[in-house]
Amino acid sequence: MSQTVDRALSILPLLAEGPANLEQVATRLGVHKSTALRLLRTLHEHGMVYRQQDQRYRLGARLFALAQEAVENLDIREIAHPHLMALNERCGHTVHLAVYEENEVLYIDKVESRYPVRMYSRIGKPVAITVAAVAKLLLADLPEPELRTLAERLTYPAYTPRSTPNAAAFLKELATVREQGWATDFGGHEESINCVGAPIRGTGGRVVAACSVSAPNVVVTAEELLSLLPLVRRTAEEISREYSGGAPVSASASHTSQNPSQVTAETPEKKAEEPSS
Repeated sequence: MSQTVDRALSILPLLAEGPANLEQVATRLGVHKSTALRLLRTLHEHGMVYRQQDQRYRLGARLFALAQEAVENLDIREIAHPHLMALNERCGHTVHLAVYEENEVLYIDKVESRYPVRMYSRIGKPVAITVAAVAKLLLADLPEPELRTLAERLTYPAYTPRSTPNAAAFLKELATVREQGWATDFGGHEESINCVGAPIRGTGGRVVAACSVSAPNVVVTAEELLSLLPLVRRTAEEISREYSGGAPVSASASHTSQNPSQVTAETPEKKAEEPSS
């Protein structure tokens, strides 16, 4: 039975390459045509494959419907949370998870710092979209026409001297973020807060969320925080693989950090320093 299931499942990636006839399927599986036909008929009955008028087979609509339903029911927060907790355990700083919804970037999860100085960011609250690292990561993945329209529509508050000043500067920075695959915010929203972030990708490589590590400079310098970038990126990759149904990322994966002066990017929302009680 397991061999039959294995053979049937092997047909799907073959048809993903394009329609194929019975002989091609049998040859690829290394089985007799009668066996291949039996498997194709079974998959056809379940809507997984469809036989065209030219007698070739292609992937069926039911398969796409199931895939879409599975994607819609994925909870990125539920999948990411254990990884965010592990990241927090290793670095000790505040960890955020954010998504882009209806022209806003929202925090959907947060793990508090172990240090007395805490972040005022709250789950469900929009981030400062023109300066936050998570926002830059999410917006950098938008199609270029949509991104330019959004950039021109945004206002650019001068939270600090390091805030993004205008649409041209914003688009330039997002191009850098897209190319390098990570983002930072060194005092762009709160002068005392620094942040590094990485994108979380779904099926097809699209950015579905972003995670970040943030800390006040009284706890850790920007350079020290940037040294955590490889850890943040590995965490994002592990979440991406689990979200996409892929194999876990190797623990040996590593990335080279750049100097903080080379980029700017994110920080958590709102006020930042508050001694815990």
